[in-house]
Amino acid sequence: MTKNSGAILWNKAKKIIPGGNQLLSKRSEMFLPNLWPSYFKKAKGCEVWDLDGRKYYDFASMGIGSCVLGYANDQIDEAVIWAIKKGSMSTLNSYEEVSLAENLIDLHPWADMVRFARTGGEACAIATRIGRSASGKDKVLFCGYHGWHDWYLSSNISEAGNLDGHLLPGLEPKGVPRSLKGSAIPFYYNDVESFLSALSENQNEVGVVIMEPQREVPPNENFLKVIREETSKAGIVLIFDEVTSGFRINNGGIHITHGVNPDIAVFGKALGNGYPISAVIGSRFVMNAAQDSFISSTFWTERIGFTAANTTLSFIVENNVTDKLIHFGEK
Repeated sequence: MTKNSGAILWNKAKKIIPGGNQLLSKRSEMFLPNLWPSYFKKAKGCEVWDLDGRKYYDFASMGIGSCVLGYANDQIDEAVIWAIKKGSMSTLNSYEEVSLAENLIDLHPWADMVRFARTGGEACAIATRIGRSASGKDKVLFCGYHGWHDWYLSSNISEAGNLDGHLLPGLEPKGVPRSLKGSAIPFYYNDVESFLSALSENQNEVGVVIMEPQREVPPNENFLKVIREETSKAGIVLIFDEVTSGFRINNGGIHITHGVNPDIAVFGKALGNGYPISAVIGSRFVMNAAQDSFISSTFWTERIGFTAANTTLSFIVENNVTDKLIHFGEK
């Protein structure tokens, strides 16, 4: 390699953008410092071209898990281009929002209502807010990675290593109000005792349990079932964070495969095949609590995300995408 324009640009970016970019998982230092191409000029299928025209095959994570249908999928892009030409924003609402809600409910018969956002982290924050509103209690028990917002990072105020076992170790809670100390409490995957202990120690204050139903390994036989039973008995809202796991093993949330339904499920990443869209689905009783809290944003209403997601869901179902993903994963 006689030239690496990406590495040169990355060093410039770090001087004018804190951290160099907007996502920890794309920082060059996590891969090959001073040699990583860092930037792409073009991406199609599983191929990526850097700023110097070199072509690579992406055997990593396909846009941090967002592009399960391949980069620049023709069918998704054509639908998005149509939406852009018709106008992506208006004072009125996008009708595609209603059809996307119906599609998600059809795939998850236990759910009755849906709210939308554009990123996984904010969708988890929305779900947690709704859960607290519905339960009337403040404390959150969590297991897994749920984004960058204050409610989650506050766990590391109580103990610096609280988040270390949940995907990204060493996360600093600087800037998070110290008054949130003790409001988010970890338990650990496939460790029923850690869950029961955390629940017992905070029994009358826990309003929400949010967790990833699966990441690297499947749950032990009774892990999810015990959590479902205990949260139901205590009137605690159970949230499954499926931002990463959704639409990979089946045509919906991975919880369907495990036969355990939450009160709320959160989706993102694969839902729009690279276009920003996330969803919070849930039972009517719990989701109606969203009306008791202010949850609102201008760009949650733009048309592109809804259009991309509707087309992505149709493509996944019509082309048996999840069967192919399982096949490739096993290989």
